[in-house]
Amino acid sequence: MDHFLYKNGVLHAEDVAIPDIVASVGAPFYVYSTATLTRHFQLFDDALAGMDHLVCYAMKAASNQAILQTLAKLGAGMDVVSGGEYARARAAGVPGERIVFSGVGKTRDEMRLALTGGIRQFNVESEPEMAVLSAVATEFGVKAPITIRVNPDVDAKTHAKIATGKSENKFGIPISRAREVYAQAAALPGIDVIGIDVHIGSQLTQLEPFELAYQKVAELTELLRADGHNIRRLDLGGGLGIPYTRSNEAPPLPIDYGAMVKRVLGHLNCEIEIEPGRLIAGNAGILVSQVIYVKEGEDRKFLILDAAMNDLIRPAMYDAHHDIDPVIEPQAGAERAKYDVVGPVCESGDTFATGREMAQMNAGDLVAFRSAGAYGAVMSSEYNTRPLIPEVMVNASEFAVIRSRPSFDEIINRDTIPEWL
Repeated sequence: MDHFLYKNGVLHAEDVAIPDIVASVGAPFYVYSTATLTRHFQLFDDALAGMDHLVCYAMKAASNQAILQTLAKLGAGMDVVSGGEYARARAAGVPGERIVFSGVGKTRDEMRLALTGGIRQFNVESEPEMAVLSAVATEFGVKAPITIRVNPDVDAKTHAKIATGKSENKFGIPISRAREVYAQAAALPGIDVIGIDVHIGSQLTQLEPFELAYQKVAELTELLRADGHNIRRLDLGGGLGIPYTRSNEAPPLPIDYGAMVKRVLGHLNCEIEIEPGRLIAGNAGILVSQVIYVKEGEDRKFLILDAAMNDLIRPAMYDAHHDIDPVIEPQAGAERAKYDVVGPVCESGDTFATGREMAQMNAGDLVAFRSAGAYGAVMSSEYNTRPLIPEVMVNASEFAVIRSRPSFDEIINRDTIPEWL
């Protein structure tokens, strides 16, 4: 569910008409709904009611300061995967005790940053990382709270590029070696082993892979406790998918996910952390673009937009689907046509959809890419020296630009010319 609906034949973000934003900001741009972000966070928080828990937003999905502050005010923690994300979280007012640091390649500088600024835990991914963290924490005379990410060798049944829980993936340690690695961790100075971390992938549309992984985590918790480890926190990662198409095949709801967590892990009396990103931000944002040309090809029509693969990379990178709707609602029975929906970048990969049937479009018409709030703006670039597009946030009847479009001069002036030129 989201708050991007047609009202009187015009697509709105909450109570703001999309053409009003276009008139102020120009196309293309991303726009986010405060109400949708709030609702989706609350659904997860409510799903784990009755358990000691913290919902840590995976800010890699969408990390604008306005989004982070919106969620922080609701009590969200943050899951970060770089020093830059840690700095963003702290700048948004998130206290260190609500920040979890994940990722396979944490550097010494990132560890120092988190240890001095405050951290809830490090999700450690390897023995070499654990040894380095031990040394850095000892430098500061502190203990670094850690979970160790275990790889349960579970097929997440998702796109290969976003699956992370199989034995061939780069993430975590094999669950078969967990007891050995936990024993090493317990013997290291500057390390406080507090729990277990697991994350099997992104955009999962079934509960079964989660349940298989969590059953293995439950068994491991009992074994590690028997070995003398005080396992008191389970970080279950994120990954619950969102509907990218309007169909009857919606992914499981957060309430169903929460019920499964309680059933499989509730008896352990551990604090539960989850790290949703896409499910909170995905349907909370759309990408608005304008048609530049309608081009007749040999056997097809091309809808050429002012948005491109540098603005929304998911279709080119993952063959991802986004519903593309006209901003002005078509009349009942309006003529329809099939289009290859493309951007202006000089690559054939700059294609959003092939043979997409939609209302007949003309130059100057506006379209909205649905479910574009996650892994949209954060993965954008200035390829072809195309400026990063604005981000806009709506709250009821108000809207504000939360990232402006840079000018060409601003882009060019970031470069420096060596003295010999």
